[in-house]
Amino acid sequence: MKKLMILGAGIYQVPLIRKAKEMGLYTVVVSIPGDYPGFALADRIYPLDTRDREGILQAAREENISGICTAGTDVAVAAVGYVCDQLGLSGISAGAAETVTDKWKMKEAFQRGSVSTAAFRRVFSLEDAKDAASRFGYPVCLKAVDKSGSRGIQKVSSPEEMERAWQVSRSVTDRDYLLVEEFIDAHEIGVDGFIKDGRPVLLVPHDKFVYRAGNVTIPGGHRFPYDASPTLLEELSRQITNAVRAVKMDNCPFNADVFVRDGKVWLIEIGGRSGATCIPELMSIYCGFSYYEKMIRAALGEPVDFPIRDKRPCMAKLLFSEREGILKAIDSKVLESLNTDKISWHLDLSPGDRIPKVHNGTDRIGHLIMEGSDENLLDRKLETLRNALVIEKS
Repeated sequence: MKKLMILGAGIYQVPLIRKAKEMGLYTVVVSIPGDYPGFALADRIYPLDTRDREGILQAAREENISGICTAGTDVAVAAVGYVCDQLGLSGISAGAAETVTDKWKMKEAFQRGSVSTAAFRRVFSLEDAKDAASRFGYPVCLKAVDKSGSRGIQKVSSPEEMERAWQVSRSVTDRDYLLVEEFIDAHEIGVDGFIKDGRPVLLVPHDKFVYRAGNVTIPGGHRFPYDASPTLLEELSRQITNAVRAVKMDNCPFNADVFVRDGKVWLIEIGGRSGATCIPELMSIYCGFSYYEKMIRAALGEPVDFPIRDKRPCMAKLLFSEREGILKAIDSKVLESLNTDKISWHLDLSPGDRIPKVHNGTDRIGHLIMEGSDENLLDRKLETLRNALVIEKS
């Protein structure tokens, strides 16, 4: 029986673990200790930090794994690349993984590779950040370079806001620097796909839903497909291809954030893993194949192709709470109306769990996925899911 090592045991890794089990694989799951749902599904657990490259490599050797992968998180990508290099496995290289998990190194590679992107500057102090912002002109984006899920990423509109934002972004990063980036006033989309033999062999643009509450503005979901002209699709493909070459990624999924305005494209960042926020599930519905299975087979070094069959429109949104509380109960009768073949939903919490107030994408409490293109219907179904939760103030 082949063994697949999966880094992470959280919500975004659970479908990957389940699919590996369905495929008859022995699953070795690595994550820091905690109440993570993926642990209950694993054949073998290693309680390690997914950034612990040497510890993970030792575990991989002990288990004699055939492949290693992750989903929905940047944190584990560096270890995936390191193990792939050391054991000769199929997947992203250590060098490429290091580049795409540091937004400054990524932007430097974009610049060298003639990728269209926003102007940027690495900053080590508040004074540096203010100086960079004054040169670019407010507003700007201040970013922690080593986090995903929108953590440590803020729009800053004045020197006074920069002082507060600096403290917030510095508090979440493990680096001694941040990134100040030119603010691009444009429509943000995502592009996901797969890289094989040094080029994208699957490239699927999709629209983004934005969740806004108070000062919080974060990705809240996605809609497939993205309606674009042939000329714009060609430009998206060209910029993604340039970026893939610039960061030297190969044999791995990718997830990119892109701004589009009047036919011009700015590639903001690209990751060497599948997207979060239900993207693999939406890719599977839209393309007509299991995207998780394709990623697993690629990690095992098996031949894979990506024939898009159906192109079924689909959407997903995350469920957040704007107040803290305790989940007292879940009303199963309210949920009955969601049980159709066009809708799937998931709640991350159980009765008795604490519900967090939303600050970033990691504060999600569930999601809803729906075939079709009616966003109003999606919102109504999401509200039904929300109404099923009986929440007490904490």
